[in-house]
Amino acid sequence: MSSESIDRFLDHLWLTDGLSANTLAAYRRDLLKLQRQLQALDAELDTADQPCIQQALLMAVDTEKPATRARQLSCLRRYYQFLLASGQRADDPSTQLGSPKLGQRLPKALSEGQVEQLLQAADVDEPLGLRDRAMLEVLYATGLRVSELVGLTLQQLDMISGLIITRGKGNKERMVPLGEVALEWLERYFRESRPLLLAGAQCDAVFVTQRKAGMTRQMAWHLIAGYARQQGLPPIGPHMLRHAFATHLVNHGADLRVVQLLLGHSDISTTQIYTHVARERLKQLHAQHHPRG
Repeated sequence: MSSESIDRFLDHLWLTDGLSANTLAAYRRDLLKLQRQLQALDAELDTADQPCIQQALLMAVDTEKPATRARQLSCLRRYYQFLLASGQRADDPSTQLGSPKLGQRLPKALSEGQVEQLLQAADVDEPLGLRDRAMLEVLYATGLRVSELVGLTLQQLDMISGLIITRGKGNKERMVPLGEVALEWLERYFRESRPLLLAGAQCDAVFVTQRKAGMTRQMAWHLIAGYARQQGLPPIGPHMLRHAFATHLVNHGADLRVVQLLLGHSDISTTQIYTHVARERLKQLHAQHHPRG
């Protein structure tokens, strides 16, 4: 849908503003690049929320000139204004976007307390709430991409060993531990909730809906955002739980190579965005324990 929306947007600019072919081509490149960056976060240009867009903009902060990033932001704001005016979106996520600052790599991570608030938001006495609690626990415990989460099948779960076998980008397979807490919530979901939701129907998806089918990526985004609002938290999407997963691992001493394997990054350079977390942790430890700290 995004490519069609981009075409309509550029046609609109050509008709209303008479922009040059070179300017329109630059706008197209900017939007297509942002679309690729958002897809790396399991989001889409037309439906992404503000935190996800901000994170995507930060991906190239060290390689692009301020003027380039200013043009990209201007283009993006006009694009979302166009989507809003044409009824393709009900909101404009670009209104609160600020120009990325030099040296900034990632949005502020969710604290462990904020994650705990989010995890406790679902009503686990209800079948859907129990499903959502299990889903959130798995997402935080594993750092799965949202597409990997909703695509998770029963065959990919090893409940005895407490492992998930998933396929990420490039169809690469990796094993990720669930951890005791997520495993306990999954077992309870399988025992108490999933049979009620399926009502005798068969489905390979781990997380199912009342339609007796697997959950969609959009539905997962909507649920998590709703629970964040309910708890008075800042806007949260699945990608932020993935970021929290990696950040909290590094905070507790995990090696970047381990984090790379768990996240499914093919190149350690992608994972090195978390080195700033390790540096901050070292500073805190030095200040806490050194007599001259």
